[in-house]
Amino acid sequence: MSEVLLETERLILRKLEQDDLDEVCKLLQDPVVMYAYEGAFSDQEVQAWLDKMFRRYENDGFALWAVIEKSSGELIGQCGITCQEYNGGWVPEVGYLFRKEFWHKGFATEAAIACKEYAFQVLNFGEVYSIIRDTNVASQNVARRNGMSEVDILIKYYRGVEMPHIVFRDSVSKSV
Repeated sequence: MSEVLLETERLILRKLEQDDLDEVCKLLQDPVVMYAYEGAFSDQEVQAWLDKMFRRYENDGFALWAVIEKSSGELIGQCGITCQEYNGGWVPEVGYLFRKEFWHKGFATEAAIACKEYAFQVLNFGEVYSIIRDTNVASQNVARRNGMSEVDILIKYYRGVEMPHIVFRDSVSKSV
């Protein structure tokens, strides 16, 4: 198993590994979880997602990480930091995605707060973002609980669909 990157009261975050494929499929192939992405991923799309995270680890030193529940040792989701396009540049985004049976238990907020602190304290970013589809109220609530404020709305195109997204941001000066 990969080294522990972050640890919270109930969670361990570590790099995703190829051996996580079956667990990642439980997440990315669930149409309820993936509604903000316009549907569940195919086997090929799940592998492409993992490959993208592996490239991000190599190129950026960070990406989405596996979220492991300490009490069960189970991979319950992904949370981490990725570079996302915004306003003609790239910004660090705290992103999260959890299996539906682990929703509404505070895991996403717990992991997102730890990732934001990691972005500020370890990666030395001055600000972080969460860019969330306008229909994804639960994730918007996580961003708010993570101390982020709405700053913009943008349109993303994914799978041929125009998707409004709310841009949330927090900065070191605001968090300190």
